[in-house]
Amino acid sequence: MSTHTRPTAALAPPAAETRYEDALARGLRAADANAFAAIYRRWGPLVHTLATRSLGDTHEAEDVTQQVFLGAWRGRDGFHPERGPLGAWLVGITRRKIADALAARTRRLALVDSAARGTGPPPPDAEVPENVLDRVLLVDELSRLPRHQRDVLRLAFYEDLTQSQIAERTGMPLGTVKSHARRGLHRLRGAIEQGRARGTGP
Repeated sequence: MSTHTRPTAALAPPAAETRYEDALARGLRAADANAFAAIYRRWGPLVHTLATRSLGDTHEAEDVTQQVFLGAWRGRDGFHPERGPLGAWLVGITRRKIADALAARTRRLALVDSAARGTGPPPPDAEVPENVLDRVLLVDELSRLPRHQRDVLRLAFYEDLTQSQIAERTGMPLGTVKSHARRGLHRLRGAIEQGRARGTGP
């Protein structure tokens, strides 16, 4: 008599588990708030873990997690159980939101590079809402800089002034403005690059 077991039976999820997930999926499609709360409790930790590993930043991962479930709720009509399980659908949304977050980080780094070159604002057609949001998100990093570096970079980022214009506005010598900008940008770029490097890990 064969001593081999059937691996498919051992790997198959319990019937009760499958029924529960099916019920949650039906609840999502029916806009059942209680079912959605259960979905969040069930898959929220997984989504947050995936985001943290990719982004390397817990706070950014929390934002992505909220975006994932907000997107799932708003896009619930796009979930079709016959195409795959609910968990896989949520993971797909998670990967897209992570990609968006990494792209936003790259855009913020491009803003830093633009200010470093003293080239002023980007072309008008580049001022899409995402770019404006990226400028706002720089506030947190800027707030950690010494005052003179912070003031110079804020004028560059938020008023789109060149280094020559900043010197005229503040009365600082152009060389001093360039020195503050260079030091501040070095620290700012390092912080953004560090976040990007963490995001390339497994």
